[in-house]
Amino acid sequence: MPRTYDAHQYEQLREQAVALRRAGLSRRQIRDRLKVGNNDLLNRLVQGEPPPAWTRRPNAKDGLRARARELRRQGWTYDRIELELGVSRSSVSLWVRDLPRPPRRSPEEQQALMHAGLVKRYKALDAEREATKAAAHAEIADLTDRELFLVGVGLYWAEGAKSKPYRRSETVQFVNSDPRMIRLFLAWLDLLEVEPERRCFHVMIHESADVAAAERYWAELVGIAVDGLLKTALKKHNPKTVRKNVGDDYHGCLAVRVRRGANLYQRIEGWWAGICDARTPKTSRTESGTL
Repeated sequence: MPRTYDAHQYEQLREQAVALRRAGLSRRQIRDRLKVGNNDLLNRLVQGEPPPAWTRRPNAKDGLRARARELRRQGWTYDRIELELGVSRSSVSLWVRDLPRPPRRSPEEQQALMHAGLVKRYKALDAEREATKAAAHAEIADLTDRELFLVGVGLYWAEGAKSKPYRRSETVQFVNSDPRMIRLFLAWLDLLEVEPERRCFHVMIHESADVAAAERYWAELVGIAVDGLLKTALKKHNPKTVRKNVGDDYHGCLAVRVRRGANLYQRIEGWWAGICDARTPKTSRTESGTL
């Protein structure tokens, strides 16, 4: 049976337990030292005495908690701390609610502080995005010829000119404003052994842009002289609209056309159909008349 203590014995025992607790002993050590086998009694004996620091388990948020308390002492609001540390409002409240509230700020000060916090948060999000994209970029490594071939077929079918039932035009023409897309399409033409002399280029751009600079940009990208470009196609400017594609980075689009490309276009159509059917159940292809 558990041992019982009278009031005097209990007070003596509590004094010893408190002294041991303040000396840095754990509950287990106090229990063994005082020969207390009842956990409820032990809890009462050390009630109100904080555990020594060495008995606390490391917490992943200890650093955030300490930082939150430091910022609160500097007069930061819950909103600012929340944005700064990227934690929830409830966590901030739990960590700093025993600290004095900062003096009330004017609406202008609050707005400025909130804006600064949002700018910092958006920069952190941008850094996360860039890290994600960099990791994905590293996953690609090199492309095999077959991978480049398949990518090129899909790229053309998404962005290239296509013949329509109501307007047959078996012309190979690819138009894009992204220089990387143009380089990839040209690498695909190299893989297909389309001779350089069969390739022709022309710029498509708003008439209000720097046309000469755009022509120089695209000519250098594809490795030809400016006078090797075909006549630039100018898009008429509507004065009622506000153009958003402006600035030094705007170069319009480059159109790449393959001369005598009817046979190549027919093969592209066949390649694309083959890619689609390769992942389609046979029954579906039979019903649609593919087979």
